[in-house]
Amino acid sequence: MSKSLASIQLRACTEPAGQFLTLANWYQIENDDQLTPCASPASQAGQYLCFFGAELSGATVLEILNLCREADIEVTQLALYQPTADMTPGLVLSTQSTRDVRAPVRALAAQCGLQGAAISQPPSLRKPGLLVMDMDSTAIKIECIDEIARLAGVYDEVAAVTAQAMAGQLAFNDSLYLRVAKLSGVELPLIQQLKDNLPLMEGVAQLCEVLKAHHWHLAIASGGFTWFAEALKAPLQLDAVFANTLEIADNKLTGKVLGEVVDGNKKAEVLNALAEQFDISVNQTVAIGDGANDLIMMAAAGLGVAVHGKPKVVEQADAAITQGSLTQLLYLLSVPV
Repeated sequence: MSKSLASIQLRACTEPAGQFLTLANWYQIENDDQLTPCASPASQAGQYLCFFGAELSGATVLEILNLCREADIEVTQLALYQPTADMTPGLVLSTQSTRDVRAPVRALAAQCGLQGAAISQPPSLRKPGLLVMDMDSTAIKIECIDEIARLAGVYDEVAAVTAQAMAGQLAFNDSLYLRVAKLSGVELPLIQQLKDNLPLMEGVAQLCEVLKAHHWHLAIASGGFTWFAEALKAPLQLDAVFANTLEIADNKLTGKVLGEVVDGNKKAEVLNALAEQFDISVNQTVAIGDGANDLIMMAAAGLGVAVHGKPKVVEQADAAITQGSLTQLLYLLSVPV
């Protein structure tokens, strides 16, 4: 890769873009899509448009620029960057626009076979930070309560209520009590195997490993259950877990929840309390989740990211990862600013 690039004609690019641009260096976009090296964007009221998830070519970069113009998004600078040595380089564009371009950026990224996000103040891996994760369908691939219900033979009833809650059609607390009541009598040995074999979401362990290496704090705030959340502390190097406690008697579930329910408001409280405990600024906090129950926490964080989220959550989140590995979150934390 060239380390002394002065300028290129982007229209002439046919090889992978990384062979033409020096990673983490910014380039000014001039007439005829000519690029010249420049300083990184000054602290601004604008936004960074991030594109990632597949190999980039010069032609792809040009297509993205053209699509931005068609969407009336004026961009002035660009850079390629690579969160880790084994990740495909991503592309970031700088725009002074302050209008909400999240939806058009996601749409034009999809046209190019990529994922896209528009963020104004990206958290940085170069500073300590805090990541608070939802558990079910975020840190792990399953909804634990649905899987317990499957073992107990009441899956259809419980899953229907879960879907309503995650889509924001039913108050979380009401849905939790309804679902847990249907689990009364389930014996603990029946669910021990589930606890021992929780399927981690693709990339979450690697994500946590990278964040820990950069002095980030990690936590789970879940509307699920401590029975399962505690099992994730070691494999994900978590500093804390917050979840609901199932009442147990005679080695069976009673169908009741003990203590305060971890709902959407409680998740936000957890994020704020941990940020204060670890002395992390709001801008350095990230919350990820997939359901409506995560929206308050995501709004309280410096960056809220929908992970394989429901449509309502994707629409309202600051950014969204709609397919692929959770390591892609690192693209949003590694913008070269």
